[in-house]
Amino acid sequence: MIFAGVITVSDRGARGEREDISGKEVASVLSELPVEVSAYCIVPDEKNAIRKAIIEFVDIKGLDLVITTGGTGVSPRDVTPDATLEVLDKEIPGMAEVMRRESAKVTPHAMISRAVAGIRKESIVINLPGSPRGARENLTVLLPALVHAIEKVKGDPSDCAV
Repeated sequence: MIFAGVITVSDRGARGEREDISGKEVASVLSELPVEVSAYCIVPDEKNAIRKAIIEFVDIKGLDLVITTGGTGVSPRDVTPDATLEVLDKEIPGMAEVMRRESAKVTPHAMISRAVAGIRKESIVINLPGSPRGARENLTVLLPALVHAIEKVKGDPSDCAV
């Protein structure tokens, strides 16, 4: 079983002014895998709050997978990728590239996504867009490789042949 956490990044959500539909959508997509969403929070669009949540989910809770939703665009308060990069040990650029490529088939706005994915300790951290549809579309394209990626990050020595 893979244990995951979902962090929704939203000023209005953190203030209780908006229902978090994207976080629920992420949990729904993850249910297609052997994944249990065992941690969830909503934080404001602030680098320190985002960093703190990722560190807590990885370092303290020991989660295998951390998904953020929101704050990946180019608006002044979109700082999720910046905060994420500050706590990653390594990037996994292919994941972000695939998300943008596939999303661009649906919307030209995909090209302004700054989402990143990477590794912190033995966990994978992935940024998704804040819209429920965008979060679902982006996460869905990663599903075929996600379990394997988590196994490899945890040190699985088996070959990567498909």
